[in-house]
Amino acid sequence: MKTISITINTSWNIFNFRVGLLKALQKEGYKIVCVSPYDEYSEKLEDLGFEYHHIKINNKGTNPLEDFKLIKDYYNLYKKINPDVILQYTIKPNIYGSIAARVLGKKVISNISGLGTVFLNDNISSKVARWLYKVALVKNSIFFQNNDDKDLFIKNKLVKKEQCDLLPGSGINTDIYKPSENYTENEQITFMMIARLIKDKGIIEYIEAIKIIKQKYPNIKFKLLGSLYPGNPTAIKEEELNTWIADELIEYLGHSDDVKSEILKVDCVVLPSYREGLSRVLLEAASLSKAIITTNTPGCKDLVDDGINGLLCEVKDSVGLAEKIEEMILLKKEDIRNMGKEGRKKVINEFDESIVIDKYLKAIKNII
Repeated sequence: MKTISITINTSWNIFNFRVGLLKALQKEGYKIVCVSPYDEYSEKLEDLGFEYHHIKINNKGTNPLEDFKLIKDYYNLYKKINPDVILQYTIKPNIYGSIAARVLGKKVISNISGLGTVFLNDNISSKVARWLYKVALVKNSIFFQNNDDKDLFIKNKLVKKEQCDLLPGSGINTDIYKPSENYTENEQITFMMIARLIKDKGIIEYIEAIKIIKQKYPNIKFKLLGSLYPGNPTAIKEEELNTWIADELIEYLGHSDDVKSEILKVDCVVLPSYREGLSRVLLEAASLSKAIITTNTPGCKDLVDDGINGLLCEVKDSVGLAEKIEEMILLKKEDIRNMGKEGRKKVINEFDESIVIDKYLKAIKNII
């Protein structure tokens, strides 16, 4: 039996976004081994019949000694597991897991699901990270989630064109993420932003746009779902969040393990992000037949046909975002519903999980 190992920076990520792929690989006769930091979802992976191994990853740290130890830990684990193919996601597994795998002569498929601050900034740590990508990915097969990210890696000579292919994000199970038949329409249009509370997601622009809208439409409801993310250089401080809540700009929902239910309660999902790989939030919203407002940037614009299933605004433009929110407010309810229906059609045709699974199956078979 051939062994496939998958490593991501959280077990939560594997369980919530990759289980469909892993079940399909298991059905094909592969043994599945998950490698990730232990959390409450690690045992759930074992309950599904996957082997699990803990690895300690400090997702926010930049300590060279800590990172060298991570390479060593990956080396020891991969030597023990002896996988035929390794699937790697997120920055540290993609870099340090790839270095360890290369020393052992293991075949790796990397998934670059977003560039984060590595390409949004040009400081020393970002330059080091880009150099590490170049060193680590040299022998890997690589899936990107949008053309812009792929072209940027090739242009910066971090990878070669022949190493690369495109995936429609993590894909989505459109049978699970489908509109509710029992949806009760809101009296007034309700908006929600879903994101980690960091500035790169466009949260400041969202709040500033709400302030503009509230002057003219004081009763429109805006929600915010997501966790504080202390340690990130662009993290929103708790005091800022509490001020927004006290000023009644937002209804803050905190963290939820049932994002689907929260999306079903609103009419429009807003994500003014500066850049994404391919936004999972927007995938879920579109699959659930919700209208979208997002930025004209890689990983966001890919999911929206402007004026058809949502509206696009420019990055870091709170006034432009407010204009798009007002445009959505002034639409007839039927038109908003039709936007949602068009979004679901787009997801089914272009982003269904089956497309992702098929691409991985072919890539793995080619390698083996």
